[in-house]
Amino acid sequence: MGFKFFKNTVLLFLLVMISCGSKSKSKDTLSAKHDDILKQVQNDSTIIVGANQTETYLYLLKGKRVGIVANQTSVIFKDEELNNEQIATTSAKFRNDDYTHLVDSLMSLNIDIKKVFAPEHGFRGTADAGEDVKDGIDTKTNLPIISLHGKNRKPTKEQLKSLDIIIFDIQDVGVRFYTYISTLHYVMEACAEAEIPLLIFDRPNPNGQYIDGPTLEIENKSFLGMHPIPLVHGMTIGEYAQMVNGEKWLTNELKCDIAIIPIKHYTHDAVYSLPIRPSPNLPNDQSIKLYPSLGLFEGTNINAGRGTEFQFQRYGAPFLDKENLKFNYTPVANFGAKNPKHKNNLCYGEDLKDEEINGVMTLKWIIKAYTNSTDKSLFFLDSGFTKHAGTDKLQKQIEAGLNEEVIKEGWQEDLKAFKKIREKYLIYD
Repeated sequence: MGFKFFKNTVLLFLLVMISCGSKSKSKDTLSAKHDDILKQVQNDSTIIVGANQTETYLYLLKGKRVGIVANQTSVIFKDEELNNEQIATTSAKFRNDDYTHLVDSLMSLNIDIKKVFAPEHGFRGTADAGEDVKDGIDTKTNLPIISLHGKNRKPTKEQLKSLDIIIFDIQDVGVRFYTYISTLHYVMEACAEAEIPLLIFDRPNPNGQYIDGPTLEIENKSFLGMHPIPLVHGMTIGEYAQMVNGEKWLTNELKCDIAIIPIKHYTHDAVYSLPIRPSPNLPNDQSIKLYPSLGLFEGTNINAGRGTEFQFQRYGAPFLDKENLKFNYTPVANFGAKNPKHKNNLCYGEDLKDEEINGVMTLKWIIKAYTNSTDKSLFFLDSGFTKHAGTDKLQKQIEAGLNEEVIKEGWQEDLKAFKKIREKYLIYD
C-alpha cells in the first residue's frame, strides 16, 4: 500500500527522508524527500533523539493504523535537550517520571496504535538473553503484543495486514551479535513484502566511535549476525537500515520504503551514556563498553558476569586456573539470568568493572581465559563461538596460540573495505 503525504509543506522540510528505492520511485513514498531534508542535521553538544521530535512526524501518523516495534528503551524524554554531560551524570538516577513511553505518548495524542511488536527480551525488557518471548496483551494499554523472538522472528503477512505504517524505535549498542539489528532486517523485509512504509526513530550508538572485530562470513549467518559486517560496526539503527537497503540484503533484493527521524546534534565522536539499560544484562556504561569484547564469552563455557550485579564487567569459570586468576564470584539466578552459566558454583576469573577501555574491541581477556583453562576441551561451545565471532577462524587462531596483534592484523583488509561501504550510508559525521 502506498503512503500518502499530507500537504503540510511547512513540516515536510523537517523530516529526513532516506532513499531506499529506485530513482523512478514516485513522490508519495516516505523516502522521497531525502536530499532536501538531510541538511537539517546539526552538530553540537545537545542530543535530541528521533522519538522526541514529535513535530516532525506526528502528522504522518494521523488517520493511520500504526504498528510499533518497541521495548523499554522506546521513550520520549521529558527534558528533550539533555546534553552529554547531563546524561552522563543522571543516567544512573533516571526515574520513570523522567520520560514517557512512546506507545503511551502516541496513544495520548490519539494516534491509532493497533499492536506492538517486541524484540528479544520483550516489550518491557525483562526476558533473559535468548529466551523465547510469548505473545500477549500489555496490561497498561491493552494492546496486543506480538513477539519477534518466539515462534516467528519476522512479522507475518497476517500480522501486518491491518496496518498502514510501522514505527521502529529501539536503542541499539552497535555490536553485530546484539540481535536488535537482526530484528530490524526482518521487519524491513516484512514491510517491503507487504508494501508498508517503515518510520525509524534514530538513537545514538554508544559504541559508535569505532569499527573493529572480525567480519562475518556469510556461511556463518545466523540471528546473531545476518550480514557481512565487522563485530563492531559504528552505525546507528537509521544508518544501518540504509545499508540493508543499499546493499540489497533483503530477500530477493527487495527495498523497504523507509524514513528516518534523525538524532539532532549527534556525531559519531559523541560519548553517549544510555539513560535506560538496553537489555537486562547491560546495566551501565562500563558493561556496554566491554560488551564487544566480553560478548564473545557467550559462545564459550565462561560466565561473563550473568547472575551477578556486574554483568559484562567480569568473567570466570570453575575450571580457570585459580592460581593465576584469583578473583572469584558465584553466579546466582537473578533479573535477566534465571540460569546463568555455572549457577551456584564458585568461578575464578577477572574483575573488569574499573578497567579503562575506549574505542577498541580486545581479545586479551578471551585469550587469557583460554590460556588459563585447566581443561581446554570445556572452553568452546559447539558452533556457538563461531556464530558470535562470525567466522570459524578466530577459534582456530586462539587454539593455535596466536597473539592478539597477529589475529587483529588479519582483520584489517576487511575492516578497510567495510569502512568504504559504510561511508555511503552515514547520516552523521
